[in-house]
Amino acid sequence: MSSPASLDIARLVPKIAARLDGLVLETPLTRAKWLDGPDCRVWLKHENLQHTGSFKIRGALSFLLHHELQQKTPVIAASSGNHGAAVALACSRLGLTATVFVPGDAAKPKVAAIEALGATVIAAGTDCVESETAARTHAEELGGVYVSPYNDLYVAAGQGTVAVEFCRQLREDHAAEIDAVVVSVGGGGLAAGVGSYVKSVSADAKLVATSPAHSSVMAASVAAGRILDLPSLPTLSDGTAGGLEPGAITFPLCRELVDEFVEVPEAEIAKSMTDLLFEARVLCEGAAACAVAGYDRLKATLRGNVVIVLCGSNVDPAIVRRVVCPTPGGSGT
Repeated sequence: MSSPASLDIARLVPKIAARLDGLVLETPLTRAKWLDGPDCRVWLKHENLQHTGSFKIRGALSFLLHHELQQKTPVIAASSGNHGAAVALACSRLGLTATVFVPGDAAKPKVAAIEALGATVIAAGTDCVESETAARTHAEELGGVYVSPYNDLYVAAGQGTVAVEFCRQLREDHAAEIDAVVVSVGGGGLAAGVGSYVKSVSADAKLVATSPAHSSVMAASVAAGRILDLPSLPTLSDGTAGGLEPGAITFPLCRELVDEFVEVPEAEIAKSMTDLLFEARVLCEGAAACAVAGYDRLKATLRGNVVIVLCGSNVDPAIVRRVVCPTPGGSGT
């Protein structure tokens, strides 16, 4: 039986999808025969081609449109990059002012993208949880509005609109139904939104959530039955790195909706980044490659039509060079 929260999101997602029509791109769904398993056919959902190079614009616009903010209201966010860029773009379109807190080690190209979109960037903390705490405090002091990267019903439901698209694309363009979907998971907004919608239209569909072994807080927390405060090591999947804030609504949703968590070593994330580049001619960030690598670990057990969400394309060129052309004797990571 579905929880009230997942049912609420499932009901919201189609309404938000209609409201976002024309504001976000309907990204392509492409066949990836090179990834097929013995009993499954694989499709790639290209959110790497979305505005700002990430699915995050969906949740940011969903939140801001729902709250109908006055133009003088400060908008505050915290992000390792993609959510911040999404909030910056959404605010610029709606005539709002954005300030984004980032961890001190946030990828420089992602920080530059946030600033280029008109937001003020403030470095605070060493990981996403510390940045989120600083951002919330700043919002309270200014009387502004804090836009969580995952811990909000409308953010999660906005991310779920990607599932409306790929379910329709499968059905209308390929006469197929969804059997499994693979997403990368950090704070859990994408998994909560996608899982709530997909399971409302196909109760037997399987949701797989992948995370880097260097930072798998959601998976460990679900296994423990409570939100854990765990350290994270540097990872190619920086978009999913970091912890969960206390009371995150996505924790019980992921515990309910995710059928299987997969933790992926760095070498396998690097391999999937390279495979996407040469097999599919797609440049993806580590978080997107993490989903592909996690699928690869399970493909022998999956059945039917599997959609892998390529969540973003924002990756430092230096990392691409290191992964694709590792130094002799190196691992590429």
